Parts: sequence; structure tokens; C-alpha cells
Amino acid sequence: MNTRLKFNLWGPTSLAVLLAASLTGPVYAQATPEQVENASAITSEALAGAEQVINQPQRELPRGHFRLPDQGDIIGEYYTVTVADHEETLIDIARRHNIGYEEIRMANPNVSMWVPGEGTEVVIPARYILPPAPREGIVVNLSELRLYYYPADKPGIVETYPVSVGREEFATPVGITRTTIKVKDPAWAPPASMRREAAERGEPAPAVVPPGPDNPLGEHAILLAMPSYLIHGTNRPDGVGMRASRGCIRMYPEDIKSLYERLPSGTQVNLMDAPFKAGWDSDGTLFVQSYPQLEENKGDFEPLINAIERVDALTEDQVEVDYEKVKRAVESPDGHFIALYGPQAPAPEEETPAQRNGLFEEVELSQVQSDEDDA
Repeated sequence: MNTRLKFNLWGPTSLAVLLAASLTGPVYAQATPEQVENASAITSEALAGAEQVINQPQRELPRGHFRLPDQGDIIGEYYTVTVADHEETLIDIARRHNIGYEEIRMANPNVSMWVPGEGTEVVIPARYILPPAPREGIVVNLSELRLYYYPADKPGIVETYPVSVGREEFATPVGITRTTIKVKDPAWAPPASMRREAAERGEPAPAVVPPGPDNPLGEHAILLAMPSYLIHGTNRPDGVGMRASRGCIRMYPEDIKSLYERLPSGTQVNLMDAPFKAGWDSDGTLFVQSYPQLEENKGDFEPLINAIERVDALTEDQVEVDYEKVKRAVESPDGHFIALYGPQAPAPEEETPAQRNGLFEEVELSQVQSDEDDA
């Protein structure tokens, strides 16, 4: 006999989640036909696209799937598309190409987010340095706003998808946890504090939001062993790829559906924050990229020193690196690939060890000045 369990999850997200699950079979809380019809799932017509692809590499794997390199740390390629529909937004294009809001914005700083315009060329930044973490289970790099999944049954594959994480007052924590229960068509119960705030604004909130198009959890939820945190879908996919949640990990509906169907319960989840990444390409080029650092994690390390130490760990002082480029990457965190060494990099400047030492001294002086200002 099937029994339903109700999970009320309270915590720093200020959310209460009401989830229906089966002990002896699959979750059976189903949406009505009307809810399914109105759900914000992406359609095959939308996936077909309205732009002309200029130089997209041939894809033999499903959306978000890449082969792990035999050597190095880099997957994917940059390519460009030309907008063919004047009604297309940059967000529409981003979702179709498995890119998030901030990624598409930083890659195209001079293109209108809402009206890019017919004939406009749009860069798709679908090239990634794998995060500096063990390649197992799920790795969520918070500053990068991206999830990586290393399926145990496909050791040569990595999957990656854009995500939303907690906004500053509801920051997603750093730590290692695991997945527990998967729930189809979850219901959501706003906490009392949220209902009071809504009532004060003259917008009374319901006690429970049933499954359907108005449910902020979307159609799929994966619970984590870290209480009150989930990986779930959303009924507002335009916000995927920015800091928009109350601590949970949000995904595009089509991405969480795919992950939900294949992800084993008990999978490790590494929530990490690596705003600076460095890695080797298969041709021997050393690349770095930098993302805006999360405000709540700034006290954990000094960004420039962390970046230099990361580069040094990869090079082992065996190659010449232009450390001024490292500094510029940290100071202008836009996610762009920067080549420091190798076939794709310009010739390095001389006396790079002195540059590195000078940068360390610069950071130390800055810290001393900051301490004096605080005194």
C-alpha cells in the first residue's frame, strides 16, 4: 500500500516545501491535464531556434553533455549565432543554447538583453574550464552559476547546466552533501513570515501552492541531505543563471527533468565557490577565467593571491606566465577565457617572477592599508 509523506522544510531559505512521495513506488502526485498544458516547459518549436548558427561545432551528444578531455581541463567551444527574429530576446537565445542570464550578458556586453535586433551577432560562451574539484557526482560552482555532473555510469562524460543560486540575503551555503528523495510535481507552502509580508503589501499568499504553472518549484525537485535545500525547476525560467533564489539551486525545466530522470539518490553534491578558474587545454595552452565573487564569501580568501596560487599550482613554476593578465582577470571578472601560456597565448613579458612577487607585495600593502583604515 502506498503511503504519502509530507516534508516541511524550514531553514535559511525561509521556504516550506510540501512534497508528496511514495514509499513503495514512484511519486504519484500528478499534475492535471490543464496544468501540464499550461506548464512552462520548452517546446520542440522553441528548441528549433530562430537564429542562424554561424560556427557552432557539430554536436553528437545530448544537450549539456560533453566528453571529458583525455588531457586537460577544458570542454566545449565558443560560437556565434545571428538573430533572425526581431522578437527574440537574448534570454530566449541563452536558454536554447544551455546558457544562463549572466553568462549571455557578460559575453555580449553591447547587445540589448530584450531587443538584440534582427541580424545581430550573439556570442554563445559554451566553453568551460572544469571546476577545481574532484570529478565525481554533482559540483555546483556558485560564483560561476553553473552545475557540473559526472555520471558514475558514464565515466567519460560530464554534463553542465546553468543554475540560479541564493541571492545575497539567502546565500547558498558551501559544503558537501548528497541527494536524497526525488519528487515529481511538488507542492509549495510559503512560510508564515512570507505570508505576513505579503498580507502587509495587500497581496495575501495562499497557505499551499499546488502543483502547476504557478508553483515556483516547477515540476521536479531533488532534495538534498542539507536541510531545506533543493535542486529544482522553476516557473520563471528567465531568471536561471542569476542570483535569484532563496538558497536553492534552480534549473531550466528541461534540464532538471533530464537530471531528475537519471540522477541516482545518494549522489554526492559539492557546493563550492571558485570565482577564479584555471586549466590546460589539450594543445598545451593555459587558460584562466574569472567570475564576480560572491559578496558573502569575500572574507574567506584574497582573490588575487588565490588566483596566483592556483596558476602556480598548475604550472609548478616550469613556464613563464604574464601575471598582469591574472591581475586583470581578477579585477574584471567577466567569465572570458584568457590565454596565459601556450600555442594560443601571446608571447609572455620578461621577468614574470618579479611581476608575481610585485603583485604579492601589492596585495600585502593593500591589506595593511585596509587594517589601518579599520583601526
